[in-house]
Amino acid sequence: MIDIDRIRAETPAASRLAYLHNAGAALMPAPVATAMKQHIDLETEIGGYAAADRESDRLEAVYGSVARLLNAAPDEIALVENATVAWQMAFYALPFRKGDRILTAEAEYAANYVAFLQVAKRTGAIIDVVPSDATGELDIQALERMIDARVKLIAITWVPTNGGLVNPAAAVGKIARAHSIPYLLDACQAVGQMAVDVEAIGCDMLSATGRKFLRGPRGTGFLYVRRTLLQQLEPPMIDHFAAPWVSRDQYRLRDDARRFETWENNYAARLGLGTAIDYALDIGMGHIAQRCQMLAGRLRSGLASIRGITLRDLGRTPGAIVSFTMEGHEADAIVRSAAAAGIAIGASDPASTRIDAELRALPPLVRASPHYYNTEAEIDRLIDHLTGLAPR
Repeated sequence: MIDIDRIRAETPAASRLAYLHNAGAALMPAPVATAMKQHIDLETEIGGYAAADRESDRLEAVYGSVARLLNAAPDEIALVENATVAWQMAFYALPFRKGDRILTAEAEYAANYVAFLQVAKRTGAIIDVVPSDATGELDIQALERMIDARVKLIAITWVPTNGGLVNPAAAVGKIARAHSIPYLLDACQAVGQMAVDVEAIGCDMLSATGRKFLRGPRGTGFLYVRRTLLQQLEPPMIDHFAAPWVSRDQYRLRDDARRFETWENNYAARLGLGTAIDYALDIGMGHIAQRCQMLAGRLRSGLASIRGITLRDLGRTPGAIVSFTMEGHEADAIVRSAAAAGIAIGASDPASTRIDAELRALPPLVRASPHYYNTEAEIDRLIDHLTGLAPR
């Protein structure tokens, strides 16, 4: 179903490196790098403005690529610098007053939670954390019990940064829709490793990055805002692209999600993002998700057999982020040891998901994140390397 040989040939570093750090920043396929280089060359030849004009159709098509990835409409998509900007533009556009409640999950990402804290400090809004169930997933029944008229936002991270957990995003969406509560979903670690359908999920806003499992360039991200909510939101910051200056004392917000954008952009990176999305869609998100699950499952099984290793993943159907600790070895030391052996993995600090880390008394975790272009042999290389570090 996936032509691994072709894909690895289009991933030059795969010939010399077992790259299992896709939750950080994945390896871009050659067509992505080519699209970016060609646009930079064009800017060199004719200037940035003229290059953008010449490539206007391709640049416009990126909105359609994101829309196809999410099962959305192009006018519901904004292209921004990264997932954090996307999330912030949506979150800070929502009005909060004293006593309003924000519901979130135990494994919420640090960048999002500090924004909750800032808004709570400014407005008197209240942050309420929905407990997890026995599997570690957000407890849907507890969420339902916590709903009242003061809940003004449900905001969760779908796939947290510190492990394999996949929160029940669609089940949350059903509750949000039933109670007409805006629902903001951080899909930073989900897009690119699994199918994402905003209609099936029921989220009103979704933020994501290009650099992780989508295999796009750094400095790219996007925001989805449901059309029915869009007209109710005024971005926290605007310029004359988001809101044209129509008279001396008046501006008019754009009718589409591009009201969350600004005029100046990295067009080479945008073309890289569009190429990365088209590349993934051509392979098929269902095929990608299946292979990611297989490789991550193989890794978990292998790690479970190594003395001194404790798997730290949660959830009923964990995704392609595998987190663990190893007795007698610090996370950073394991990452360095693997790098010396030609294996790229990463680490996750407790501060990135502080509530979950404190509840589970987690130290820094090792984080290995395989992707569809990895091979079973690369998974086994990491397992063998860690076996060599284990106490005898």
